[in-house]
Amino acid sequence: MTVAANQERSTFRACFAVPEFRVLFGSQLLLVLGDTVKMLAFSVLVFARTGSPGLAALAYMIGFLPQVAGGMFLLALADRWRPRALMVAGDLLRVATCLVLGFGDLPIGAMLALVFAAGVPTPLFSAARTAVLPDVLAGDAYVLGRALFTTTSAGAQVAGLAVGGGLLAVTGPHRALLITAALSLGSAALTGFGLRDRPARSARQAGAVRTTLRVNRALLADRAVRGLLLAGWLPPMLSVGAEAVYVPYLTGEGSAWGAGVVLAAAAAGMGVGEFAVGRFAPPAARGRLTLPLALLLGVPLLGFVVRPGVVVAAALAALAAAGLAYNLGLQRRFLDAVPEAARGQAFGLQTSGSMTAQALGAAAAGALAELVPAHLAIALSGCGVIAVVLALRSDLRGDLRGALSSRISPPYGPGGAGEGARPSPAEPAA
Repeated sequence: MTVAANQERSTFRACFAVPEFRVLFGSQLLLVLGDTVKMLAFSVLVFARTGSPGLAALAYMIGFLPQVAGGMFLLALADRWRPRALMVAGDLLRVATCLVLGFGDLPIGAMLALVFAAGVPTPLFSAARTAVLPDVLAGDAYVLGRALFTTTSAGAQVAGLAVGGGLLAVTGPHRALLITAALSLGSAALTGFGLRDRPARSARQAGAVRTTLRVNRALLADRAVRGLLLAGWLPPMLSVGAEAVYVPYLTGEGSAWGAGVVLAAAAAGMGVGEFAVGRFAPPAARGRLTLPLALLLGVPLLGFVVRPGVVVAAALAALAAAGLAYNLGLQRRFLDAVPEAARGQAFGLQTSGSMTAQALGAAAAGALAELVPAHLAIALSGCGVIAVVLALRSDLRGDLRGALSSRISPPYGPGGAGEGARPSPAEPAA
């Protein structure tokens, strides 16, 4: 075994040696587990009431769609407020939303509107969580920590789909939603008592919307940052969006239980891919694997053209989801490309853009499933993934990374001379 491999393994273990990482890790597990139960219950509920594949696909990811509003207008607050308080506020908002959905008997339109509205400030909460991780883990440990987060998310999704399917059969979707409320409350307690109360990254001042728009414009005007954002947004937009069609596809085939199986297989594939690449591939290898792994997001989806059954569909979904590990080759480059003073907003823009893109992809795949059979909609989504990856191949390969040290830094910060300074490629950004 090489020295590099030993260093990777020790760094992986070192992540769990940090108490605050264990808190973030546990909180992430609770949140993903609860959200998975909620998404499955809501999608099944809408499809059972309406019989519409398009509405079922929209319901599956409707909480992601409004994140574009929070990402465009509110993200400056992620750097102006204390991150721990923001994370706890997000958990408590999720508790309140799920209690209303679980105890109430609202019409479908009202439930969609509620979940949509609750999704608007989500980028603030996720930005605070993501921006704290580089403070907790320095250097390449940050990338491995992100890999562990994704692996945890995948495992929690598998458990959530299994638990959610059982709860739906026993209690129905309304009561299943109460599980999310309980898990979110646990996350709030874990974060509030286990995480250090860090100060805000920038001073509070008026004009949060104006600052958010200005910083977003500066980030998107930066060729390297924009390329990394698009490379992280667009391939999963169609690949993950196609997952929203699994429910109507398998329900229409008479295998309602199969939707949970296939979605669980996709989550497992994502976790295995992230763990394998994060655990065994050194940083240079992760960069080389970015393009082929991104192509893997789309190629297996082409197999749905033959209208596979549950077992084959699960295998194809798992293989495609394993390609999401391509993001590990982008994360350190993105961290080095953005300034520390606006890190919260930059990560919030990355996350909100990704969630919104996936919601749009789900809506597009659902609309396509209204025009063609669901299995063909999934296969066509795979074709779209391949086309997008090939168009973004220079950004995925990191062809612009050598330009980072020579670009003039835009005015990211609120206005000080040093606040917009870009970290040197030679020194870690966290």
